[in-house]
Amino acid sequence: MDTMRERFASVVSRLLDGDPRLAVVLAEIGKDGFTDAARAHPDRVINVGIREQLLVGVGGGLALTGMRPILHTFASFLVERPFEQVKLDFGHQGVGGVLVSAAGSYDWPAGGYTHMAPGDVALLDTLDGWTVHVPGHPDEAETLLRDAAAAGDDSVYVRLSAHSNSAPRDIVPGRFLTVREGHRGVVIAVGPMLDGVLTAAEGLDVTVLYATTVRPFDEHAVRAAAGAAAGGVDVVLVEPYLAGTSTAAVNDALADRPHRVLGLGIPRRELRRYGTIDEHLAGQGLDPVALRERISAFLR
Repeated sequence: MDTMRERFASVVSRLLDGDPRLAVVLAEIGKDGFTDAARAHPDRVINVGIREQLLVGVGGGLALTGMRPILHTFASFLVERPFEQVKLDFGHQGVGGVLVSAAGSYDWPAGGYTHMAPGDVALLDTLDGWTVHVPGHPDEAETLLRDAAAAGDDSVYVRLSAHSNSAPRDIVPGRFLTVREGHRGVVIAVGPMLDGVLTAAEGLDVTVLYATTVRPFDEHAVRAAAGAAAGGVDVVLVEPYLAGTSTAAVNDALADRPHRVLGLGIPRRELRRYGTIDEHLAGQGLDPVALRERISAFLR
């Protein structure tokens, strides 16, 4: 199976062939995946070198001319380092584009904290109008990338990851998918957290929702799932980035009924020992064993 980043390069290269409005802007990282596309479309595959602020500035400039720019690098270099450019060159100018990240919160632990961005989605939450996709499988990444490329002039963030679920789901952009139904609570698994959540929730009487688009937040799906629970409802949110990033969104969805929310994700405490993704998940309390303990304790 290919990775999400490999799928990104192949899908976007094909989209460039059919849509003259699209342009890809890179900052060295990921350039090898666009070698053929750069030969075919030298004016629409632009590598600015290791200059992330320029990456976003060039993308914003292309958007001002009517192009649909697709920007790519690691999340820490795409959202955190050039955040002022994202805020001004896209948001303040009133133009849109597609930001496609890699490395996420823990994709390459050996790269150290410089290559981790657990706060990226929370940071984008400070801006108005961004759609945020978090696929959990390369097939889902393709669906969401195609949707983002065709999304008019909207601002879209697609968060790719080396952490992947074993199989794709039949997702619809913007909607949560009900994977299983129960009566004692609701567990929302975001992107690549689904497999671990399903293992952790085995035998528990809970509804599991699968979220691959987290902004806008599918309040209707949460309310529908909560409607199956008698009285107050308990919601556990499992995100592959900063813990509690979407807790406020759950609270807003259930503002008119009693509820409790447990937000699980990457804590603010920084891990300074780096190993594999699985070791990192275990260290953050996000492996299936730890999730089982934390979800069960909350529901009791």
